[in-house]
Amino acid sequence: MKNIAIITTVLLTLLLIGCNDKSDSELGNNEESATSGTMENEESGHNEEEEGEEGAVELTKQQIETIGLETKTLEERNLGNNIKVTGMLELFPQDKANISPFVGGNVSSIKVVPGDNVRKGQVLAYIEHPDIIAMQQEYQEKNDELVFLKQDFERKQTLYDKGVSSGKEFQMAQSQYRSTTSSVNGLRSRLRLLGINSDKVAQGEIFSAIPITTPLSGYVGEVMVSLGDYVAPQSTMFSISDNSKIYVNFKVYEKDIKHIKEGQQIYFSTTSRPDALLKATVRSIGKTFESDPKAIEILADIENKDKNLLPGMYVEGRIVQGEKSGYAVPEEAIVKEGEQSYIFIVDEDEAPEENRMKFKRIPVSTGLNDLGFVEVNLPAEIAKNVKIVTSGAYTLSSEMVKGELEHGH
Repeated sequence: MKNIAIITTVLLTLLLIGCNDKSDSELGNNEESATSGTMENEESGHNEEEEGEEGAVELTKQQIETIGLETKTLEERNLGNNIKVTGMLELFPQDKANISPFVGGNVSSIKVVPGDNVRKGQVLAYIEHPDIIAMQQEYQEKNDELVFLKQDFERKQTLYDKGVSSGKEFQMAQSQYRSTTSSVNGLRSRLRLLGINSDKVAQGEIFSAIPITTPLSGYVGEVMVSLGDYVAPQSTMFSISDNSKIYVNFKVYEKDIKHIKEGQQIYFSTTSRPDALLKATVRSIGKTFESDPKAIEILADIENKDKNLLPGMYVEGRIVQGEKSGYAVPEEAIVKEGEQSYIFIVDEDEAPEENRMKFKRIPVSTGLNDLGFVEVNLPAEIAKNVKIVTSGAYTLSSEMVKGELEHGH
């Protein structure tokens, strides 16, 4: 009986020890699960924070200047499926002049330099030569002689009408008077062409130099003489151009001619001002083909009020067939990753630290591509007056990727 009691006590003891071990094991597992859950939540929160920063990059003002980043407010442009053309800025013949003297002479004075704005009739230079003085002396002599011959002719005409003088004497007087009158008129016209006042010469005044003047208002292009140079008749001394009346000479290929008509609008840009979209109107359509390339010339009028457009500039344009207005950005503002296009905008939702700027990458869908600009459709939540990165977008994209890799590491 005593042995049975001892055995029962031992069995109860073993049973209690097993229960305690099991409880400890379950408790430990529960604690481990709780700890694991907490870590997973923390990691999940960390990942959510990282995902919230994805597609954004923050730079200092110095970094922005270094990579040449430029921003501009998003703007609307007229875009369309139009005829692409190239051309050259030119002047009509009546709006440019190569100025030459009517007589040879040595340059005694130059009054202008290239780039000067001159008015019609303004003196550009003076030339002098003994022949110029001799011409004035001849005019004085012939003019004085004409006064005598006129009186002699009138006297002999009176005598002839009265039958006192012979017809031969009257005819000789008439011939000499008319011949001298012709010589005086010719010399007077030559002096007028040279810019010399014939009335003053007739009164005894002699000019040693003659002025070289401009026949139109405009800008001095070239000065092709120096002081003391001998300038032969009809040799060019100056070139003048009136750039306010500049026009565009476009080349249009044969397949596009049927779409061209007078009065159509043409939008174009120049190499010096690629971001400025200028407007022209078709003035006339050529009637003959050029052989190489096979194209015709289209002349278009433009306004050049600020005189920034110069003859000889190369232009690219499009002739409007049908256009629409839409938001557009420069081609270099578009960053492509696979099939998706992005632009960067200035993030003004959160105030960055001093001397820093934050940029966000925004997915966009693109449309028409016209004259270096691409139509973009922005997400609905993006304001239409947002500032976009127009230059340096790819560099900014590289900085963003680099920052994400370092943060992930």
